[in-house]
Amino acid sequence: MASDLVLVANAADATVSTFALDAAGQRLEPLATSAVGRGCSTFVVDEDRDIVYAATKGDADGHGQGVDSFRLDRTTGALTPLGHVDGTGYHYLALAHGGRVLAGAAYHSGEATTWVLDGEGGISDPVAEVAWRNAHAVATRAAHLYVVSLGEDLLAQYLLGDDGRLTPLDPPTVPAPPGSGPRHLVIDEAGTHVYVVTEFSGEVLTYTRDTATGTLAAAGATVAHATDRGLRHSRFGADPTAEHLIWGADIALARGGRLVLASERCESTLASLRIADDGVAGPMLDLADTEPQPRGFAVTTDGRYAVVAGERASTVELVAVGADGSLRSLARAHTGHGANWVRTIARRD
Repeated sequence: MASDLVLVANAADATVSTFALDAAGQRLEPLATSAVGRGCSTFVVDEDRDIVYAATKGDADGHGQGVDSFRLDRTTGALTPLGHVDGTGYHYLALAHGGRVLAGAAYHSGEATTWVLDGEGGISDPVAEVAWRNAHAVATRAAHLYVVSLGEDLLAQYLLGDDGRLTPLDPPTVPAPPGSGPRHLVIDEAGTHVYVVTEFSGEVLTYTRDTATGTLAAAGATVAHATDRGLRHSRFGADPTAEHLIWGADIALARGGRLVLASERCESTLASLRIADDGVAGPMLDLADTEPQPRGFAVTTDGRYAVVAGERASTVELVAVGADGSLRSLARAHTGHGANWVRTIARRD
């Protein structure tokens, strides 16, 4: 019996592959491959309603660009189209208010957007749009929304209404280290800490979060990339592969929030870091080679495994995450081309 479903976006093939993680956690069993919009770069799953919202880049003329919704069959793993709303090329999506609000970040157009959802796959016209240069990710907790601006080295913070409207908090932003390039973020289960992976410096930043006001405060930074392979600090507009520069990508929590994992694409590694009792991410515990150019990965619902997708691979890797932070490769499974995003949800048999 499978314990989790694993969904992988294959941007180059315009598909999403669905796998089942076997109960022993030893392999990924292919279930279905579903057509989605061209250049699917991110998606989010409404687990209560079995709806997937996926951002797509559309064709060469931009036709089809925006957000599509799909019904997920948890038995077969197949996706069935439900709806679409036009928009720009979004790089990150998040749900809020029990799946009634959707938020997205658009890197190239530099904006974050919210929509209201009808619970059946219908998506409203944009409700709120805020401009942040190279906005790369959004995350929500309770009635708050956080936008990561890679281009401005900051996190913007908002009160998010159940109608999708945004009100800046006081202060409206918190800084990241200059030139670090904050990229993706994750909030712990208690809602007291936020962890950010940086693209240019390859670090994990820790922020404390006031659960009453939603405001963040910087609390620490630690390295999450290979330090013995000649990688150098990157910068905006550089080619990381040509210059062998740090190229941080994705972040997730594991082992009940006691560990944080982060990927780096130039050397294709996955790092594990211990989270201290005070909630601050500490030094690396392990660093493992993984799929080529690991843009996206996700941790299973029990926190014991990670599934890593590489943009230059046609496989995804299943990695065991030990309680001690050790990372051990278990298996690989064939997926589509340009795999770049992974999400895991509990399977209902």
